[in-house]
Amino acid sequence: MSDMNFDIAIIGGGPGGYVAAIRAAQLGFNTVCIEKRGALGGTCLNVGCIPSKALLHSSHLYDEANGHLEEHGIGIKGLSLDLSAMLARKDKVVDDLTKGIEFLFKKNKVTYIKGAASLLGGGKIAVEGSDEVSAKHIILATGSEVTPLPGIEIDEKRIVSSTGALELKEVPKELVVIGGGVIGLELGSVWSRLGANVTVVEFLDRIIPGTDSEIAKTFQRSLKKQGLKFKLSTKVTAAKTKGKKVNLTVESVKKGTSEEMSADAVLVAIGRRPYVEGLGLDAAGVELTERGQIKISEGYKTTAAGVYAIGDVVEGPMLAHKAEEEGVVLVELLAGQKPHLNYGLIPGIIYTNPEVATVGQTEDELKEAGVDYRVGKFPMQANSRARTSGATDGMVKIIADAKTDRVLGCHIIASDAGALIHEAIAVMEFGGSAEDIARTCHGHPTSSEAVKEAALAVDGRPIHI
Repeated sequence: MSDMNFDIAIIGGGPGGYVAAIRAAQLGFNTVCIEKRGALGGTCLNVGCIPSKALLHSSHLYDEANGHLEEHGIGIKGLSLDLSAMLARKDKVVDDLTKGIEFLFKKNKVTYIKGAASLLGGGKIAVEGSDEVSAKHIILATGSEVTPLPGIEIDEKRIVSSTGALELKEVPKELVVIGGGVIGLELGSVWSRLGANVTVVEFLDRIIPGTDSEIAKTFQRSLKKQGLKFKLSTKVTAAKTKGKKVNLTVESVKKGTSEEMSADAVLVAIGRRPYVEGLGLDAAGVELTERGQIKISEGYKTTAAGVYAIGDVVEGPMLAHKAEEEGVVLVELLAGQKPHLNYGLIPGIIYTNPEVATVGQTEDELKEAGVDYRVGKFPMQANSRARTSGATDGMVKIIADAKTDRVLGCHIIASDAGALIHEAIAVMEFGGSAEDIARTCHGHPTSSEAVKEAALAVDGRPIHI
């Protein structure tokens, strides 16, 4: 390339980076995106959100066929699992989507460079295997990596991270999941449906920390009914591979007593940390926080002039949609626009069955803050569409301010919770009330009627319970 001078250079081609690149190009910026993976989409598309959801869907279909269709009058004989075909489908979904992003880059005239990038300072970037790049604005969007568990070596064969858990060549008879968060529960559900005996070991006394505690307890009961086992308030102190087995030592956090466990595979899923290795941050004067995140101020500015950061490398939930929105907001700010992102309304979704979706404040948070609130709940068991589909696990929970009726939070467990939550988000974005939801006509029969009924329940007047 003869001209390597750009208006905007983005390091990282994940959800934050590639979306920022496309929006920047739409706004007329001469834009380059530098990605070392060799495939666009970042962790989310390549070894995270997308492949895990592909396996969640495939494993759900297998589980449905394996004993849950008789009540519908459907009998299946000779059911078999072709794991290699299931994994191949997952890989094709990923490949198709990564190629789709490359097409969007070409369509929007975004320059794409493959290679590891590092900051040189003064608006210059060194790129492995390519010419030096210079840009007026540099955006760091390098995402995150798996947080290791001290003393336990991940070999991606028997002791795996989320990446290795997407590539297991056989269904483990016994699978131990270390961590009761989103990643552990989603991937644990995949292998449980395919026949593994799954035990989740969690250091805290509850799963999915930060979620409304009532929702978390209800969700755990649902997962238990599906066969998952839980060891809460328990820490893993050792895990060693011996032949085809992994021997673990776990210890009660409260009692201090230890016990031994054995598994065919162990998934370490205790969280993720910002990925900043090799970026040359010191050379450019980019500072980190005490938690290893890139320090930013208003407008996503780092401590180096002309350098910005978004997504998993900065403070906030490590979610693809949060990174995407930050990328759009940042380049629109650089274009002189006045974009908006409400950090209080970023949804969290767990794609198990049933799904869990949550937005806004939890009942626990409101109690601690001393806020006067009202709660409306409606069980999916009483929703007609859920009954016809056999998807009756879960509920919708809406929390509203006791004086103003403004919706403060919405928490859903349902087969399609990830879709249902967005009605509440839209209402909350505009400062709407539970009464606004209750007075809106919802189609019948739909699972969205459960949202309306929960809103009615805030005022103590649900119709169908």
